[in-house]
Amino acid sequence: MTFELNGVGPLEKKLISKSRADFDEVGRKNVRGIYSRSQKAGGTPVDSNELRISAKYRDDEFGYSAPHSPHVEYGHLMRNGVFLPGQYFLKRNVDAQRPIYKQDLKNKLKE
Repeated sequence: MTFELNGVGPLEKKLISKSRADFDEVGRKNVRGIYSRSQKAGGTPVDSNELRISAKYRDDEFGYSAPHSPHVEYGHLMRNGVFLPGQYFLKRNVDAQRPIYKQDLKNKLKE
């Protein structure tokens, strides 16, 4: 899954042209923020705790390795034919991190 953050493209390009290392640092910091939020109450739906435990990050990538994570995120059709809507937990975490990421880009450009 890839997320496009509207309005930060020019900031990202400026920071990359200034320092790729600074840009990578901002990315890693924000991925850690998404991971941290996923481990707190309300950050990841908890039934058996398998989904929360499956949350992993490395460098500038974050994701869930539990096979049922896309079904919980986007929803799925149950055996009885009822559609169970998605909980959009990953989207909420990314949306919460978005303004922090944008501000971090601005701060790094000022350094």
